[in-house]
Amino acid sequence: MKLPLSTIAHGRSGDKGNHANIAIIAYTDAGFAWLDAHLTAEVVAAYFLPLGATEVIRYPAANLRAFNFVLSNILAGGASRSLRSDTQGKTLALALLQMPVELPSDHAAMISS
Repeated sequence: MKLPLSTIAHGRSGDKGNHANIAIIAYTDAGFAWLDAHLTAEVVAAYFLPLGATEVIRYPAANLRAFNFVLSNILAGGASRSLRSDTQGKTLALALLQMPVELPSDHAAMISS
């Protein structure tokens, strides 16, 4: 069974010129451990492949149960140059949180503290 990533995490995103960053924050320690093992830079790069990011780097923030992903050159020029509907990358976190993931065996531990 698959569920959206949003069942175990929340997030936010924004622009840095032509680049974007996405923070994904687990609700629990168990969720953070799952993210650490499964939500890699490669997975995020593959998910956003149609948008043309040239590089995805993942930065852990364990004290926040979070990962910050920097997606290089994903905004087609950035806020003042892009013709995309989301020129500032504000919806990228929402898009990533809709990614279907396999239901983890300890899913209950990931949704409550």
